Order: sequence, then structure tokens, then C-alpha cells
Amino acid sequence: MTNANMNSGNLDPLFHPAAHYGSPEEVLNDEGLSVPEKRIILSSWASDMFAVEFCPSLREIPGMDRPIRLADILAALRRLDGEDDDPPPPGGVPMRLRRPWAAALRRTPSYSRQPF
Repeated sequence: MTNANMNSGNLDPLFHPAAHYGSPEEVLNDEGLSVPEKRIILSSWASDMFAVEFCPSLREIPGMDRPIRLADILAALRRLDGEDDDPPPPGGVPMRLRRPWAAALRRTPSYSRQPF
């Protein structure tokens, strides 16, 4: 026997907050939500589960009529944390050494690497 309430169309609106919000800005501006509730909604929207295939910078949220940019969701989360709207400065890929001991050899003066 199938429970009709398990159908995604019949779930409590809290499970599909897009039914109430059209953008990350609307979530931020809802004074009826606590900061943790806003964070839960925005974080769920940022999930890779909603990533648009072949365009990972967009999210298709159930109940919304258009995709939302991941950058907008992340900017809203930063605002919740009291950070500004500007994205963090671009960074590079961390350097990983294939042979960690090789870095020690490069830092050692050449005279100490001579065989005895």
C-alpha cells in the first residue's frame, strides 16, 4: 500500500521551500525564519543534487520556475555569516608534492647533500 503523503507533491511545504521563495534574497528577507532555518534552505539549494546537468553553476530547485545561480545562493549564505556580497578572492589549486621528502631535499643546502 502506498502512502499518498509520500508523494513529493503532498509533502509539507517545509520540505519544498521553493513553494514559498523565488530567490535566495527572498529567503534572507523572510523575518519569520531564523538564521539556522535560512541556512538550511540555502544550503539545500546549493547541493549538487540540484545541479543542472552540463551547467554546474546553476541549480534547478523543485517548485521553482527557473534555475538559480549557485553564486547567488553562496552570496546569500555569506550574508548570513555577516560577510560582504563580494565573492572571495580567486585562489589557486593547492600545491601537492608527489614526494614530500623531495621538498626537504630542495630546502637543504647543497653542501649537506654530499655523500660521505
